[in-house]
This record gives sequence, C-alpha cells and structure tokens, in this order.
Amino acid sequence: MNYLGIYSLPKVEDQRGNLTFLQSPMNVPFAIGRVYWIYGVPGGQTRGSHAFRSAEEVMIALSGSFDVRLDNGRQEMVFHLNRSYMGVYIPRLHWRTLENFSTNSLCLVLSSTAYDATDYIRSYDEFRSLTE
Repeated sequence: MNYLGIYSLPKVEDQRGNLTFLQSPMNVPFAIGRVYWIYGVPGGQTRGSHAFRSAEEVMIALSGSFDVRLDNGRQEMVFHLNRSYMGVYIPRLHWRTLENFSTNSLCLVLSSTAYDATDYIRSYDEFRSLTE
C-alpha cells in the first residue's frame, strides 16, 4: 500500500466472526503518528476540506459508509468506503472532503504524523498554488 486508492485489508474469517488488523509497513505505508475517528456526523454535513503538507493518512469506514473526495490539483477522485476491511490511502498534498455519511457511520483515520496545526492547508487557493 503505497499509492493512492482503496486497499483490501487482511480479513480473518471463522464461525465466531471476522477480524481485520493493521500493521506497518505491511498494510499501512508509514509509521503511525496519530489515530483519530470521526463519528456522529449529521446528515448532509461534510468533514475535511483541507490538505496536509506532509501527513499521509489511511481512512477506514469501521461502520456505515461515506465518500472520500480527493483532489491532487489536476484530477478529482471519489472513493466510497462501506466495508471495515477496506481502506483508502491518501498521500500528502491531496485535498480531501468526506461526505455522504450514513447514519451511525464511524471513520477511523491513521495519520503518519502527530497533530500539527501548521501542517494543515485550509485554503484551496493555497493548496492549488502548492500543486501547480
């Protein structure tokens, strides 16, 4: 997992239920610096709408579903996440918007860095100037 897109994560199935795991570097292409989750998003709301200068992320829909809209400054892509054993890898300098959250959805995010407010690019115009 080292390019943008959706990845199947390991899925161990048996009669007692399923188990999926993450370990770096096997299915997370970076050392994990932070883990957070997004939940309780009201209908019609979006999250994200920013990019990172250096952070990479993997997003997983642990419950429910949502869309991850990505823009690299030249092309826009939309990934629909709705399985807890599927994740999307997002490299640095990709504008991301999360939308179309289903009821009770839960988004798990693995980040390559600890929280750093200066790493966020919150202006789309600034983002475009960095990707030209």
